[in-house]
Amino acid sequence: MRYGIILFDADGTLLDFGRAENEALRESLVSVGIKPDDEMVSTYSRINDSLWKALERGEVTKEVLRYRRFELFFAHYGMSYDARNMANTYEGNLSQKGYLLDGAKELCERLYGKARMYIVTNGIETIQLGRYARCGLEKYFDDIFISGRVGYEKPDVRYFEHIEKKIPDFSKGSAVIIGDSLTSDMRGGLNFGIDTCWYNPRRKELPADMSLTHVSYDFDDIYDFVTDGE
Repeated sequence: MRYGIILFDADGTLLDFGRAENEALRESLVSVGIKPDDEMVSTYSRINDSLWKALERGEVTKEVLRYRRFELFFAHYGMSYDARNMANTYEGNLSQKGYLLDGAKELCERLYGKARMYIVTNGIETIQLGRYARCGLEKYFDDIFISGRVGYEKPDVRYFEHIEKKIPDFSKGSAVIIGDSLTSDMRGGLNFGIDTCWYNPRRKELPADMSLTHVSYDFDDIYDFVTDGE
């Protein structure tokens, strides 16, 4: 094994956040009499993503993000709805959506017992715990570190320092972070000084200012990389 400790991002790496977000948003809008279409879902997703990026940069708090995304969404369409109530409804719906990406469970099964594995995820605690409990991965992971519980967000080095203290016999030299986000997972790993594996199934271009340990386009390659071909 190349690594003894594997830090897995959740959404977009193991969990299908796109499907979860789509279903939760549509259910939430229908509950207040709005008939959602694909363009609405795309608009919300774009707004939501921009706010999470702002959160990673420390430009907005998570509490504000919770309802601000709906304020911006409703304003975009000239609608008058209570953004805070919608945030609560949406979060309740989203917490029920624990879907895995194709092949994610099989990857975890193959790695189980070969290394200690942990989930490292930005998110709201109640939502992530609810989704995690429904996705069927609990048996494979020693712990889950949710930014809402830790008190810091990836890529903040303090998030990773918290993990370092919580994981027994943690060694940077034996750890790797695997994730789909350059701004949170990969930047966080680089900030903290551990190896990085960018899960990049869409084959996006790597920015010139980032030097990563490895880029994987599929789960088979992730397995081969972290096990060193064993």
